[in-house]
Amino acid sequence: MLDTLFRGLFDTTLTDSIAPGDFLLCVGVSLLLGLLLCGMTMWRSRFSRSLMITLAILPAVVCVVIMMVNGNVGTGVAVAGAFNLVRFRSAPGSAREIAALFVAMGAGLSTGMGYLGYGVLFTLILGAAMMVYNAVSLRTGAVSTTERTLHIIIPEDLDYAGVFEPVLDTYTRRYCLTQVKTTNMGSLFKLTYDLTLKDPAQEKKFIDQLRLRNGNLEISLGHQDNAVATL
Repeated sequence: MLDTLFRGLFDTTLTDSIAPGDFLLCVGVSLLLGLLLCGMTMWRSRFSRSLMITLAILPAVVCVVIMMVNGNVGTGVAVAGAFNLVRFRSAPGSAREIAALFVAMGAGLSTGMGYLGYGVLFTLILGAAMMVYNAVSLRTGAVSTTERTLHIIIPEDLDYAGVFEPVLDTYTRRYCLTQVKTTNMGSLFKLTYDLTLKDPAQEKKFIDQLRLRNGNLEISLGHQDNAVATL
């Protein structure tokens, strides 16, 4: 009875069926690897709760998909198309989030093919590598506390070329104008600078000097976030 219950309706004598015990073993190992990968990825880093749940269950989902394809080329092409549809319905994530999802998919592929030992080894190696990279990025971020992103709102009739450079030369080690765009229906301009402050204690004086040149319009000075780049 159990043999017929776990056989497909379209299976033939040439089709290799998966035993229920092997199926449960692969899925169970995939779930454990997902939890392990989730914990190693979240170490000293911030991710959303939805990403945590996705990393935990994605290896099991990929594992089941690979086991159901089971060498069928047509089914594999259909599954690839379905995953592409899901991609277009999802919001883009950061490069680090996408890398974590690829690692979870790799673990699921390994267990779905039956290579449980390689799946465990792959998860441990890649998880440890991500932990090391997270620790290195935190140490680098602690050093670069003077890096800022500056946003300045100016009137549309103000020629901004050369207006703010004397102040920037005085209070920053380096600066670069990265973006200029119109705002408020074209009546204002918004300038964006990436810069490095000489002395973070002089932030207020720096902003006050800028306010004298932009008509006392809005100015914002915040920390640079290098982790927002998306693929």
